[in-house]
Amino acid sequence: MSDDDRLRRALRAHDSFERRDDDPGTWTSVTTPLDAAVRPRLREDGRARYRVTVRLPTLSATTADDVAPVVEDGWFETFDLRVRDVGDIFRGDTDPDPTVSRDGDEVTVTAEVVDLDPRRGVDDASAFVNFVEGTYVQGVIPGYDYHEPVSLLVETARQRGGS
Repeated sequence: MSDDDRLRRALRAHDSFERRDDDPGTWTSVTTPLDAAVRPRLREDGRARYRVTVRLPTLSATTADDVAPVVEDGWFETFDLRVRDVGDIFRGDTDPDPTVSRDGDEVTVTAEVVDLDPRRGVDDASAFVNFVEGTYVQGVIPGYDYHEPVSLLVETARQRGGS
């Protein structure tokens, strides 16, 4: 079995990801309504590398209400700072140094999770997707009428929190 097969097998075995039909080299997260994907690659040093990309709508793209540009900009700046401060969520020794960009109504967060153990790397890729989702939900500003995916994320958080 090749090393690349080990990376794909680790993804197949993880319950957070499934292979995309339209792009067999990409795996989609099934634990979030956000567009989150992982592409595995083997580095020259033999370590597993998982490129994680999460695409999510801006605040104004998820509300039925108008959002002032200053509010939108402040929301994005805060989200950017929080996501870049990923902290100590990983089991491995990865330091993903995420990038965050905004293009129109879409925000893209990208990071590379690297680990010698492919299974631990997949766990860390999943943890990063969950971290981005949680950071996104924390940034929801009360008082707006939200639609999906924010309404779904907030409702799921309420159900899990029991309130």
